[in-house]
Amino acid sequence: MILLFEVLLVITSLILILLVLLHKGRGGGLSDMFGGGVSSSLGGGSSVAERNLDRFTVGVGVIWFSCIVALGLLTAYSV
Repeated sequence: MILLFEVLLVITSLILILLVLLHKGRGGGLSDMFGGGVSSSLGGGSSVAERNLDRFTVGVGVIWFSCIVALGLLTAYSV
């Protein structure tokens, strides 16, 4: 059971890193340092793709956090 949560934690960690890097920079951060601030936004609000990316990122983050809690509980109470 612990192995299953460890594998799930590694997979969700990699996916979460990818999803965070896909987000558009809001300005003044690391994305501007590497040229992310050069692109101009043509739309006034966030697009459907950005909202879906936000939802997917939060969902994967919840799964990631749940894996950490489950691994902590399994490790603490295993004999």
